[in-house]
Amino acid sequence: MNVLDDLEWRGLIADSTDRDALREALGSGSVKFYIGFDPTAPSLHMGNLLQIVTAMRLQRAGHSPYMLVGGATGMIGDPRDSGERSLNSLDTVKEWVERVRRQIEPFVSFEGDNAATMVNNYDWTSGLSTIDFLRDIGKHFPISRMLARETVKRRLESADGITYTEFSYVLLQSMDYLQLFRDHGVTLQFGGSDQWGNITGGVELIRRAAGGHAHAFTTPLITKADGTKYGKTEGGALWLDPQMMSPYAFHQFWLNVEDAKVGELLRVFTFLSHGEIEELEASTAEKPFLRAGQKALADHMTTLVHGAEETEQAKAAAGALFGGGDLTVLSPTTLASALQEAGAVSIDKGEKWPSVVDLLVESGLATSRGEARRTIGEGGAYVNNIRVEDAEAAVSEADLLGGSWLVLRRGKKRFAGVEIR
Repeated sequence: MNVLDDLEWRGLIADSTDRDALREALGSGSVKFYIGFDPTAPSLHMGNLLQIVTAMRLQRAGHSPYMLVGGATGMIGDPRDSGERSLNSLDTVKEWVERVRRQIEPFVSFEGDNAATMVNNYDWTSGLSTIDFLRDIGKHFPISRMLARETVKRRLESADGITYTEFSYVLLQSMDYLQLFRDHGVTLQFGGSDQWGNITGGVELIRRAAGGHAHAFTTPLITKADGTKYGKTEGGALWLDPQMMSPYAFHQFWLNVEDAKVGELLRVFTFLSHGEIEELEASTAEKPFLRAGQKALADHMTTLVHGAEETEQAKAAAGALFGGGDLTVLSPTTLASALQEAGAVSIDKGEKWPSVVDLLVESGLATSRGEARRTIGEGGAYVNNIRVEDAEAAVSEADLLGGSWLVLRRGKKRFAGVEIR
């Protein structure tokens, strides 16, 4: 199968230049392609992951990736509908470039006939004079075309408008494509659907400035069933950095996606075969309570980003917290992140170890000491999944998990984490 056919089946093509020409190019030899990542944050997120996975598909089909980290474009940032970006310092951007580069590296292979190449557009822009930029790049961009971009039009209609800095972003990104076309023979760029104007600007610049022909496509915006953007959780973006979003929280995100979206997400994010995905889609439709699609999605994505060991830890944590399993098998890091994600309180030990009654109240599982005592008396209170029989019981150092944690449960479904300091 031509890789473009697979991308189309998975719903990964939103827009493209000449589809037949693109299919012919991808089917007749190794194509050099590039995808760019602007370091406007210290970590990549779900939207970036979609582009990384798409690059992996192309590389596995024999094509050669150029992974561009935008040390120059990251200094400006692509225009947003919400308003002007805050400009980060050069030192901050340089630090984020390194972080983003390290995040990308494990996903693509830098060996073999179609080895990946990492590039930074700061290398060819930092020494470029304003006069040369305006003469060599700016002269190829009609203002009417730049004004026609949807984001620019919306910003111009807003109260604050748009500055020349963000307005000129399209020139910088287009110059990247021209540079890679000239120096490396790159003839394909792709990105998110919101980048279509920037990407086609590069295609047109290659035609005007170099008399060359290049291809482009965009992937669709992934949204929830109600049309709102995916990749947002209560704590912010779905970050790939485990320090910004724990592997447990990452696994839980995919495990809890809507039934209506699980098939789409399996297609665009996983490397499962067409048959495997169709089988999971059918299972989800027939027996949604089994959540077969969500489980496969969560396991696949967590393993891809964080590794198989973290996936097993995340599953073990969920099983222990929600199913009463063995909490002692969890690593302190996984346990802490799972409890913090679910809701946890910190309590100072004081002169003596706290009672279970006090902990039930402090954690919010009981509204009063009397209610806490009744819960224990009815057999509904647990510490570390062990039922508490004595209303006067207190915890001890031997009860602490990972050196500082307790898991309190009231009944089958309500639990809370307590950190003893």
